[in-house]
Amino acid sequence: MPPWAGPTRWGICSAGKISHDFIIALKTLSAQEHTCPPTVAALLAPPQHSIPQSHTPSTAPSPTAVPTATPILHSTAHPPHNAAPSTCPRTTPHSTAPLFCSHCPQAFWTRFFPVSGRIQTLLAQGALGQVKVVRAAVAFHMSNVPRLVEKDLGGGALLDLGCYCVQFACMVFGGEKPQSILASGFLHETGVDETTSIILNYSRKRQAVLTCSFVVNLPNQATISGCITQGEPTAMLFNGERWECPLPPPSQPLNFERGTGLRYEAQHVRECLLQGLKESPIMSLADSELVASILDEARKQLGVKYTQDQCN
Repeated sequence: MPPWAGPTRWGICSAGKISHDFIIALKTLSAQEHTCPPTVAALLAPPQHSIPQSHTPSTAPSPTAVPTATPILHSTAHPPHNAAPSTCPRTTPHSTAPLFCSHCPQAFWTRFFPVSGRIQTLLAQGALGQVKVVRAAVAFHMSNVPRLVEKDLGGGALLDLGCYCVQFACMVFGGEKPQSILASGFLHETGVDETTSIILNYSRKRQAVLTCSFVVNLPNQATISGCITQGEPTAMLFNGERWECPLPPPSQPLNFERGTGLRYEAQHVRECLLQGLKESPIMSLADSELVASILDEARKQLGVKYTQDQCN
């Protein structure tokens, strides 16, 4: 019997706020299906989440010595995303993250919500007709948050917030590559983008207009050709009718609103493992590459450069 036929045993790489909320989200799922035995990371307080084993970089065992986890959530800051998987056990065949790696999808968590699934179903059924315009905006006043502002942490509105707008447009247009990308915005004094708007022009006169910012608060809505309005990840309006999928309450305080919604990406990973899938049908590698290419081009037009760009 393959190891993932029983409970999905999660490892956690990095111990920040998202990791905390992810563990709380796992507790809203069946303990017979999801467990969190070790944490392959630093600084997490095991007693808080009843995790029996944790490691700092200096005390971590050799990669082949920790066979307990199946998928691993990588919730590091942006710069270590590429290197983090190499620090995890080689016996762990499935690695996940807010860059999910290997066999698992990139963790754009809202992509896995039932509302997103409902939107994709309506699109596949042709219920929206030919989509001509997509609009999306995500903006929060977070100019005091280091991971948004500091370039060394991979800061910037695009990488932290705008990526969700871009992935939404890519989802609606079925992974089609835009014919042109137009980006305009303003840089923070640290050199990262603080406010950015992007226009994606597609074939057949279709367009996505996207805005992100960490210096203002916006309603944070997405609209598809006037037929669908999504103002929150758990609800949407379709032709005036509200469709909602409430989240279960958390067992402990969360760092992020609706943090228990991380349960949906965890459940999807388990479903992929049980089906023997090597790639997610919801968030494929091609999807991730398309989102990254659009973000890279937008950053290039804005003049935002990171140290890692010099390696490419």
